Amino acid sequence: MNSLNDLVYPFFKRAMISQAICVFALCAPIFAQSSSSPQPKPPPIIQDNSFLIEEAYNQERGIVQHISSFARQRDGSWVYSFTDEWPVFSQKHQFSVTFLAGHVVAPQLDTGIGDVLLNYRYQLVGSGDTRVAISPRVSVLLRTGFEEVGLRTGGNGLQFNFPVSIVLHDKVVTHVNAGVTYVPSAHNAKGETAALHGYNIGDSLIWQVNHRFNLMLEAVYVKSDFIAAARRTGHDYSFILNPGFRWAHNFSNGLQIVPGIAFPIGVGPSHGDHGIFLYVSFEHPFTKR
Repeated sequence: MNSLNDLVYPFFKRAMISQAICVFALCAPIFAQSSSSPQPKPPPIIQDNSFLIEEAYNQERGIVQHISSFARQRDGSWVYSFTDEWPVFSQKHQFSVTFLAGHVVAPQLDTGIGDVLLNYRYQLVGSGDTRVAISPRVSVLLRTGFEEVGLRTGGNGLQFNFPVSIVLHDKVVTHVNAGVTYVPSAHNAKGETAALHGYNIGDSLIWQVNHRFNLMLEAVYVKSDFIAAARRTGHDYSFILNPGFRWAHNFSNGLQIVPGIAFPIGVGPSHGDHGIFLYVSFEHPFTKR
């Protein structure tokens, strides 16, 4: 759940891809918990992350989620992410791993595997059944190479994200994110090194039209460093509006499949950038509930 489980929104700016995907790939849904009353159990609702913003609901005990996302920019750049999210003993603790791959056209042509992220989230406040939920996450970024290009930061690092989910109305939910990323010793293709910093803030509004269909609007602002010269950094800024929708297919065995689609639009420093974002998650029990 996954997750701005980090930072910068991939398909738009150089070294932002790996950090962006972290964020929208690291979030997860949970099923409604069963009631002790004799009334029929209500159908499961959708509580996935909104695509670029991380929700604050950890996976329920005994429930696992597999998340895939694909983003393509108008210049032909694309990025794919896969995230596996698992509860650890209870809903309080969650572990997930994120893998990235993609193709970047600018600033230089690059195709291959991106950084790997190991993520831990703690359910600090609430859950998917409460009005307010808070679930901070810390991630370890593992470099897959030395080059600081679109898919790789060029070094090992840490990322922290603080998601808060608030039920504003019976059918309206908002997710608020704030996070930072730090890579102490990144390398670029020239062998130059520098410390990279970044931060992200964002918000999403989810309208639960019914238990199977949601309309969504996200806004994300990200600042990210890149290596300009030895021990010198430049800065990239990105501001993305992301309208979209998702729907659910619920099965009697507990499987929930949630496809979704969105249309990222760059504004301000990202003016002129736009693309398409595709999402699908598979959530199911792995133990008897």
